[in-house]
Amino acid sequence: MDTSSDEADDWFMESLHIYRDLHVFQLEHPTKVIEWTGEKSICVAGDFSEKNEILELLLPLKLYAGSNKGLCSERDFKVQRGGFCDEPVECLRHIFGKRCVVTSGQYSSKLQVWDIGEGDSDIIKMTGVIIPKCPSGKGRKIASGLTDDASVLHGSRVGDVQQTELASGRVLYAVGTDSLDPVSGLQFVNSSVFIVCANNGTLYVGDTREPKMKHYVLQESKSGSHWAFALRKDQPQSDAATCTVARLSSFGQALVSDLRNLNSPVRQAQLNLEQNMPSCDILNVTCAPVLDNYLAVSGFDGKVYVYDTTSWSTDSQTPQPIFVHRGHDPSCEAKTDDTSLVVTTHVWHPSRSRTLLSAASDGSIQIWDWVDKDSDHF
Repeated sequence: MDTSSDEADDWFMESLHIYRDLHVFQLEHPTKVIEWTGEKSICVAGDFSEKNEILELLLPLKLYAGSNKGLCSERDFKVQRGGFCDEPVECLRHIFGKRCVVTSGQYSSKLQVWDIGEGDSDIIKMTGVIIPKCPSGKGRKIASGLTDDASVLHGSRVGDVQQTELASGRVLYAVGTDSLDPVSGLQFVNSSVFIVCANNGTLYVGDTREPKMKHYVLQESKSGSHWAFALRKDQPQSDAATCTVARLSSFGQALVSDLRNLNSPVRQAQLNLEQNMPSCDILNVTCAPVLDNYLAVSGFDGKVYVYDTTSWSTDSQTPQPIFVHRGHDPSCEAKTDDTSLVVTTHVWHPSRSRTLLSAASDGSIQIWDWVDKDSDHF
C-alpha cells in the first residue's frame, strides 16, 4: 500500500480549504533564487549544471482575476524571457528601477550583469562582468543600490564588501575593516546606510559616506551555528526608526531587533524545527512586507513555516507557526538519505499580504496564498 500517495491525496483535499490560491510550476533544475522584477513577474536561475537557465516568469493570471477567477483559465506560470549562465547561480538581484539583474556564481568571485529585456524581446543577455577589487571568495552576496545610477553592494567576507557602479565598474565605496567573517547577507536601508549580517550572526551597520562600520556581536549563540537575516522596512528609502532586523540560526533560534538598538533583541524564540544543520546557502528568513510582525522560515526541510511574532517577548519560548506550507512535500515523508526534499528559497509578494512563492530541491516552484481563518473577509 502506497501510504505516501494516500497522504498526498489527503493533503490535496485539505488544500482546497486552507489556500485561497495555489499554483505549481516545474523548472528543469532547482533554483536558490526568486527575485521580483515587477508586480507580476519574477526571475529565477538554475544552480545545478554548467549551463544554467535564467528565466523571467509571469505569474499565473488567475492569481489576479479577483472575483472572476472562475472565468480565467490561465493557471500556469508563463516564461517571458530566458538566457543561459555558464555557472550555477548562487545569488541574483534585480537592480532598483532598471530592467537588469546581477548574479554571482558558485565557481568564481565575479559578478555578471544581465539585461532582462523589454517589449517583444524574449532574450536575457549578459551585458557586463564585474571583477571585485579584493576577491576573497566565491558566491558573493549582492544588494541593489538605491540611487539613480545603478550600482550593487557585494561581498563574500565582511572585509571585502564594496559598492560598484554597473556602467563603469568603478568602486564607489569599500568598507574600512579587515574582518574575515563570511557574509550571510546584506541590504541597503536607504541610499547610503546598509546592514551586513555575518555567518556567525554578527551585524554590521555601515554608511557609504564613512568607511568605518559599527558591529554588534551576538551575546549568545550555539557553537557551529550559522545565521540568515532579513530587513523589514516600509519603503525603499527608509529611516532606521521604521526598520526591524530578523535573524535565524541553523539551530532554529530566531531574533527580532530594532535597527536603532541592535545590542539586544526585542523579541526572540526557539523555533521547533528539524535540527539538521541546513546549508547556509538555503537557510532563509523573510519579513512580510504588508503584515506587521510576520516572519516566514525555510531551509530545514520541505516546508515553509509562517510565524506571527506579535506575542513574542525577550523570554525563552517555543511558538507554534500560524501556517505551514507543505505543498512541495505533501507526504511529509521522513528521509535520512541525501535525496531528502528541501525548500531552497521563498519570498513574500510585495503587496499581497498572505501570498508567498517558494522553490524546492526537486525543481518545483509554487505560489500560494493561505486562508486566514480568523479574518472575516476570507
